[in-house]
Amino acid sequence: MPSPGSSPATAASTLDAPPRHPLRARPFQLLFAGRSLALLGDAVVPVALALAVLDGIGGAGAIALLLGCAMVPRLLLLPLGGVVGDRIDARTVAVATALVRAAAQLFVGVRLLAGSPALWQLAVAEAVGGVAMAFAHPALSPLVTGAVPEGPGRQRANAALSAAASAARLAGPALAGVLLLAGPGWAFLAVGAGYVLSAALLAPVRVAHLPAPRRSLGADLREGWSEVRSRDWYWTSLVAHSVWNGAAAVMATLGPVLALSELGGEGAWIALSTAAGVGLLLGSLAADRVRPRNPVLTGNLALASYALPLALLALSAPLWLLIGAYGLALAGLGLLNPLWETAVQQHIPGPVLARVVSYDSLLSLAAMPVGYVLAPLAAAAWGPQVPLLAAAGLVAAACAGTAAAPGVRAFGRPAR
Repeated sequence: MPSPGSSPATAASTLDAPPRHPLRARPFQLLFAGRSLALLGDAVVPVALALAVLDGIGGAGAIALLLGCAMVPRLLLLPLGGVVGDRIDARTVAVATALVRAAAQLFVGVRLLAGSPALWQLAVAEAVGGVAMAFAHPALSPLVTGAVPEGPGRQRANAALSAAASAARLAGPALAGVLLLAGPGWAFLAVGAGYVLSAALLAPVRVAHLPAPRRSLGADLREGWSEVRSRDWYWTSLVAHSVWNGAAAVMATLGPVLALSELGGEGAWIALSTAAGVGLLLGSLAADRVRPRNPVLTGNLALASYALPLALLALSAPLWLLIGAYGLALAGLGLLNPLWETAVQQHIPGPVLARVVSYDSLLSLAAMPVGYVLAPLAAAAWGPQVPLLAAAGLVAAACAGTAAAPGVRAFGRPAR
């Protein structure tokens, strides 16, 4: 997966001289390389898994089952992952979870090479990977804050990681195709080896760690939620980000259907998906240099642009216009991610950072299944235009509406 400001005018970015890039420092070099390898693996696995399943194990229902086995434990255990991320140093969590994910994919690869594995074996492996992801994601922000000193360089670090994630989304399917030439089993072995190498790169990274005071699990969870609720710039933005993810699920569900029926076929959806990937990457690269006065409001207003491709798709706009709008909207997401992550890392105390990030991820990810379920039901009842226009209106209102929160408008202003 994926905030505050004063006004669109105040949020205008200023191109200050960029700070020394954190990629010149060895701790972040190792973190960046390890994270990039893991991201590539994450992008390869769904493609390789789908083709492996369709090659004699099952059909679309089996693929849905495996994806659910990865997603459900991730959602359920994210808050616990946040507690662990605050109690244990981030490097240890990152290395351990990378090794667990490696073991899961190596198991799948070995079973595929030995013959056709049972569906339940793949399901268990994907569930184990989902559990590891629940603990890995909340630890990423503490890992960045521990490896990169506070200051302008931290935004550049987050922009670099966001660009790596965007590049992995673009390159992952192609890399999966190359690896699958040798067979699905070898593809999973390669991904597992990549996770092992990721763990090896992260192991030497030394990060500062301020452990949270030891309390009961319930007290830790309540403290993390209290930190979320006490900041109106955070929770209002979190609502907006959740709405955005739900709307993205509507687009992912109905977009391919309309591309096939009204926009010219599979090529139209491929063009739209490519434009989205390129826009996401360009937005992440832009975040390396842009310095908005109010990064939270700037990012949220950028997210509001997602209403445009939703509305244009509902209104049967020309494909070229849709491609431009979709690329622009995903560039907004690419810009938001580093701005938001940097703002959170600067304003959330280190001992509760992982827990706060876990609630962010939980609410954002939970909104996507809602969109997946409601979009086809609404389309069947009233036609696809209704859920698309509803999603567009909700995204525009939720993201631009964060400007009504005093904390969002005041974010970034010096204290008086």
